[in-house]
Amino acid sequence: MSRIDVNHLTFYYEGSYENIFENVSFQIDTDWKLGFIGRNGRGKTTFLNLLLGKYEYTGTISKSVEFDYFPYEVQDKTRQTIEIVEEIYPQYEFWELCREWSYLKGTEDVWFRPFDTLSHGEQTKVLLVVLFLKENRFLLIDEPTNHLDMETRQLVCDYLKRKKGFILVSHDRTFLDGCIDHVLSINKNNIEVAAGNFSGWWENKQRQDAFELAENERLKKDIRRLSAAARQAGGWADKVESTKIGRKSQKYEKSIDTRAYVGEKSRRMQSRRKNLERRREAELEEKSKLLKNIESQEDIRLVQAKHHKELLIEAKELALRYGEKEICNGISFALHQGECLVLEGHNGCGKSSVIKAILQAAGSITEPEEETAAERITESEGTRDTERILDTAGKLELASGLKISYVSQDTSFLQGKLQDYIIQEKVDETLFKQFLRKMDFSRGHFEKRMEDFSEGQKKKVLLARSLCEQAHVYIWDEPLNFIDVFSRMQLEDLIVKYRPTMILVEHDHTFVEKVGTKVVRL
Repeated sequence: MSRIDVNHLTFYYEGSYENIFENVSFQIDTDWKLGFIGRNGRGKTTFLNLLLGKYEYTGTISKSVEFDYFPYEVQDKTRQTIEIVEEIYPQYEFWELCREWSYLKGTEDVWFRPFDTLSHGEQTKVLLVVLFLKENRFLLIDEPTNHLDMETRQLVCDYLKRKKGFILVSHDRTFLDGCIDHVLSINKNNIEVAAGNFSGWWENKQRQDAFELAENERLKKDIRRLSAAARQAGGWADKVESTKIGRKSQKYEKSIDTRAYVGEKSRRMQSRRKNLERRREAELEEKSKLLKNIESQEDIRLVQAKHHKELLIEAKELALRYGEKEICNGISFALHQGECLVLEGHNGCGKSSVIKAILQAAGSITEPEEETAAERITESEGTRDTERILDTAGKLELASGLKISYVSQDTSFLQGKLQDYIIQEKVDETLFKQFLRKMDFSRGHFEKRMEDFSEGQKKKVLLARSLCEQAHVYIWDEPLNFIDVFSRMQLEDLIVKYRPTMILVEHDHTFVEKVGTKVVRL
C-alpha cells in the first residue's frame, strides 16, 4: 500500500487564457477504487493524461506505481486477440488470463478470433482483463461503459469490485455505486477526495450545498444590516465632528471649551464605524468562500408539438433484415402521447435497427446517396451496416404528419463552427445557446470549433438541437454516452416534468428507471 501525491499542480493548454488546474493538491492511496466525477470539459481526461506524463505542468506528482490507461489503443485490430494480449503484457500467463476471463463470463474462443470481430463489450472486457494482470500498476479507466448494454455493464462492475488500485471515469450512478470505495471529484474550483460510493458523495454534496446556500443568505442579510449601520454611524460621526467649537454654559455663565469632549465623542463614533466596516469585510470574505463549487442545474424548458392522434406509433410482429441477414423479429409495441418507451436488449439485437425502421417509415431517411440519419445509426457493437437498405416485414404504422426529432449515437460528423451548425439545422439560436448554457457550456465554447469539444460536449450539442425542435416524438439513441452526471439529472427532471413522447435506447439503469414508462425488450 502506497500513496500518489499531487502537490500544487497547475496546468493550462498553450494559447489558453485560463488554467485547467490551479494549485491543486491531494493524496490518494494506491489500493483505493476511485470514481472520478466532474462536468464535461472540466478536465478529467486531461488530468489522466497529466498522470501519464503526456503534458508539461508545474507542481509535482509523486508515486510508487506505474500508470496504465484504458482504453488501450490497438493499432492493428485485424490480428488475433491473443496477439493483442502479448503486445500489452508479454509476461502474461495463459492460465491467469483464463481465470480472469471466467469472472466476466466470456467465451473461450475469443483469444483466437481477430480482435475486430469482437463486440464492443468483448473488446472492453479483454482490455480490462489484460491491464489488470500487470503487476504494480495503477489503472486509469476512462469511461468504459459507453455502448455497453446493461448486462455487460453489470459484469464489468462486478469485475471491478474484485479489483483495487484504479481511477474510474464514469457517469453511470448505478455502476459507480457498485464498484468504488472513494470519490475523486473535479469541482469548479478544486479537486476533492471523499470516502464512499457515489450515492454517499452525492448526499454529502447536497447537504453541503444546502448549508452554503442558507449560510449565504444569512451573510447577505448581515452584510446589508452592517452596511446600513456603518453608514449611519459614519453620518453621526461626521455630524459630531462638525460641532468642534466653543460654547457658553448657561449654568455657570462662562465659556467652556468643549472641543475635547466633542473630539472624543467623534473618535468613538468613527471607531464604531470602522469596527462595523471590518465586520462587514469579514462577512464578505466569509461569503466569498461559499458557493464556489455549487453546480448549477437550471431547469430546461421544453415546448413540444401536439399531435391530433393519441396513438403515434404501432408495431405488430415486426421483423427487420439487411439482405439475407435477419436482425430481429416478433417486435410489438404501441407508443401513445406522453409515453417514454425504452428499447432494451443485448448489443446487436436490433435496437438501433428498430429506430432506423421508424425513421424510414416517417420519411426521415431519404436518398441513399445522401448523408442522412441512416448513416449515423449503429448497433452499439462499434460496427456499421454495409447494406443501407433495411427491409421490414409485419406491421409498422405511424400517425400521419408525424414529426420526429432524432439524436444519434455518433457525434463524429460535428465539425466546424457552432454558428454554422445552427444555420444548417435551422434552430432558434437564442434557445439553442440557452440549452447549452444550462448544460454548463461557457460563452467561450461558442467560439470554439466543434471538433475541439469533448465527447460529452458534442453529445450536448445534439441534445440541445433536438430540444429546440418542436417534435411529436423524440427518438434518442444512447443519448447519455459521455454525458456528465449533473446533465443526466437535468435531462431526467426535464423528461419527468414535461413528459415528451419518446423512444430511448439507453443503458443507464438509474436514468431508465426514472424516465421510462414502458420497456420493450428485444
